Amino acid sequence: MRLIKPTKIYSELNMRIIEDLLKDRSINYGWVMVVVVFVLSGLAFGSLASISVFLKPISLDFGWSRGATSLAYTVASLSSALFGVIWGIVADKYGTRWFGVIGAAAMTLCLYMLSTQNSLFQFYILYFLYGAFGSALLFSPLYANVGFWFRENPGLALGIAASGGAVGQAFIPHLSGYLINLSGWQSAYVTLAFIYALIAFPIALLIKESPWRERARNQIESEDRTFSISEKEVVIWISVAVIFCCICMAVPIMHLVPLLTDSGFSLESATRVLMILMICGALGRIFGGMLGDYIGPLPGYFLMSLGQTIFVIWFPQVSTTAGIYLLAAFFGFTYSGVMSSILVCTRVMVSAQFAARAMSLTSFFGWIGMGLGGFLGGYFFDSEGNYIWAFTFAGIMGCINLLILSQFWFRIQRQDKLLSNHNN
Repeated sequence: MRLIKPTKIYSELNMRIIEDLLKDRSINYGWVMVVVVFVLSGLAFGSLASISVFLKPISLDFGWSRGATSLAYTVASLSSALFGVIWGIVADKYGTRWFGVIGAAAMTLCLYMLSTQNSLFQFYILYFLYGAFGSALLFSPLYANVGFWFRENPGLALGIAASGGAVGQAFIPHLSGYLINLSGWQSAYVTLAFIYALIAFPIALLIKESPWRERARNQIESEDRTFSISEKEVVIWISVAVIFCCICMAVPIMHLVPLLTDSGFSLESATRVLMILMICGALGRIFGGMLGDYIGPLPGYFLMSLGQTIFVIWFPQVSTTAGIYLLAAFFGFTYSGVMSSILVCTRVMVSAQFAARAMSLTSFFGWIGMGLGGFLGGYFFDSEGNYIWAFTFAGIMGCINLLILSQFWFRIQRQDKLLSNHNN
């Protein structure tokens, strides 16, 4: 019998202890990253949602139509979509260490410059730059980073990180409305730029790349992927579904404040309804992430999409204050749960090495859907003189999303059964 030297046993024991300590430290810093992405995504999404608050005062000052003014949201969404794919490729190759700093600089400068714009072309260009170098950097690549700090139950971490976007969409539009009422839309943009600089730059310096993604990126650690459908097919299915899903959610996000002010609500009251919608959305994103951990990401995605589709069509029909608040709460909870469910689907179904590209590609089509929804809501208002058809159209898009998700589920079940029979 060959004896094992005590020094070897001691060395192996030390290595295990060190690995355990490193693992615990990685998990702890993963929660730091959750907080970082929570804040940065809140700032990024908050300003995009605030376009709906700036829409009426800016269009009235310059004589622009609502369709033309709301096209800025479409421009920002499309630039976020296009550059998100580019930044996803960069993130998978080089990491996301400096993404936060660049994003913070872009958001601050664009908000400040928006206070000085005086033409539609300048308005569109500045929101294009905001999307390309602000929200695109702070969305999919950083969510991919967060998701792979956690090997178990990543849905909870992603849900909390994604809830930051909903919190930003809740408070920043409300703050924007207060600032507009206080001193006009130009001063509101300047104040927001100052606030963003104070918050975003310090927290952006805390970004670190997930050790799991670092090892996968440098091909130090191979990953055994067990999902039955290829990564490319997964991305195709999610991308097609998310176009219609995001058209559905973008209409109320962009046009709820104008709808309510047209109905007699004050700007402050309308932004308060949007704030309630987004606060419930923060809870919905956490719940959507947890739901993905417990029943699977795709069933969670379907259930949250079902709720979003049911509630969206009722906004022009409800006239009471209590009814609007209740409807906003339910819609916010379900639509935001959709957002985190999409992230969890991508995290679970693709590998660490492909994660940023996969999330960026699905987000590309999501941003296209958001942009189309925001624009078409304004277009239908301009053509019909009210928002009834715009919100009905949003519901139809939600139904198409549900149909695609159902087919995706059946495709997975058929492939699982095929592989099971092949192995037996």
